[in-house]
Amino acid sequence: MNAPRICDHCGRTYEHRGNPEQRFCSTSCRRSQSAAIHGELEGMVLAALAVRDWHTTICPSEVARERFGDDFRQHMETVRRAARRLAHRGEVIITQKGNTVDPANFRGPIRIGRGPQYRLAQAPPVTNPGQRRI
Repeated sequence: MNAPRICDHCGRTYEHRGNPEQRFCSTSCRRSQSAAIHGELEGMVLAALAVRDWHTTICPSEVARERFGDDFRQHMETVRRAARRLAHRGEVIITQKGNTVDPANFRGPIRIGRGPQYRLAQAPPVTNPGQRRI
């Protein structure tokens, strides 16, 4: 049996089907054109955590509102996918009702907090002068 892999697009785990270079869990993830925004959203999640107290969590909607404005609701899953990828790398944790959940299988409302691999140096500098730095 093959070891589970993590989809480069959605962050869910999957078992590859023979191709050792397979990077996506499905055809829709492979065909997605939103790959350019992945790094930006991951950086925004880390930056949002960087301006908070160490044990404070954020809601994905905060990042979605900042990036997409009034259209944030239709982009919530994109931010959740960014959080899922960060969680698989250990940079963040995903919680529901205060409990850490498996990033591959969560459903419903989530919060995002710092993970064991989180480092302040990873977060891009905050450019908004109204936000405080740590």
